Amino acid sequence: MQETFVCNNCGVEFHIDDAIYVGDDILCPDCADNLTTTCEHCHEYVYIEDTITDGTVTLCRYCYSNHYYTCENCETIIHTDNTYYANDDPDRPLCYDCWQRHRNTIHEYSYVPDDLIFHGKGNRYFGVELEIDDGGTDNDNAQALLEVANDRAENLYIKTDGSLNEGLELVTHPMTLEYHINDMPWADLLYEAKSLGYLSHSSETCGLHVHINRTAFGSTYTAQEECIARLVFFVEKFWPELLRFSRRTKSQLNRWAARYGMKLCPKEQIDHAKNSCAGRYTAVNLTNSETVELRLFRGTLKLNTLIATLQFVNHLCEVAISLSDQELQDMSWFDFLDMISEQEIIQYLKERRLYVNEPVEQ
Repeated sequence: MQETFVCNNCGVEFHIDDAIYVGDDILCPDCADNLTTTCEHCHEYVYIEDTITDGTVTLCRYCYSNHYYTCENCETIIHTDNTYYANDDPDRPLCYDCWQRHRNTIHEYSYVPDDLIFHGKGNRYFGVELEIDDGGTDNDNAQALLEVANDRAENLYIKTDGSLNEGLELVTHPMTLEYHINDMPWADLLYEAKSLGYLSHSSETCGLHVHINRTAFGSTYTAQEECIARLVFFVEKFWPELLRFSRRTKSQLNRWAARYGMKLCPKEQIDHAKNSCAGRYTAVNLTNSETVELRLFRGTLKLNTLIATLQFVNHLCEVAISLSDQELQDMSWFDFLDMISEQEIIQYLKERRLYVNEPVEQ
């Protein structure tokens, strides 16, 4: 007599040689095809509804619980032997690729990319260093910020900064003003920083520094030096106005962006600055070989303030390049304001009571 079983699912009788065992159940081949799959670890049949899968790897619950994790970042299933951990936290498993990206998210303060990426077309580039604090020196936060900033192009990298308590320094690659305004996703980046709990203007520790490539001031060293001399002279001549523009206090500027002291003309001004041995914590930092750094400005997470600051720096470059020494010496603050037409900077100047007496738009 032929030995048979009855399928526990459909009730059909079938030959014992065709039986499929799923735990304590016995299924016919048709039900097994429709209801089960094979665990990739133990190779036993398991009901599909009792499996764990990432779309590529399929496991029974027992094997997953004892031999596998799910990457916290990309949600792929990883074997315990191939598991890494974010910040050495055993509750935060990562696959190797995500761990590598996570580990390299926040660079040391001295880090400089091997190859800077110049964004935009022109000869004047601004590299922004924006400090944010109080939200944590946290790899996950840094990764979230990088995903926003670098969604379409590699625009930004992130460093630590010893002057911050629990924060990050966001550093852009060199960009033209037009690229900063039209292509750099500043609005989304600032929103993300605020949503992660970071402060900038409201923190006492944060600055906004702008690097200008030296070659923007001329093709020869002599031409560059003459323009940079006028830039430094402008900052010293209009120090009271720039103090108000910067949103910093006098003590903050003295600590992080000190002035050199006013001289009679740009030539005397640059000679005095170079002989001062003041170092890099000056309003106009001249210690870098490739850039001139303006360090006056307080940090901000307000888009209009950031854009206005970059426009202001651009106008300082225009003054330094287009005016003669004598024209700069004769220029008043209101002469300088006559050169400005961008709405962002005009609005900001009104807010800071540095423009003509017109009502401030809220």
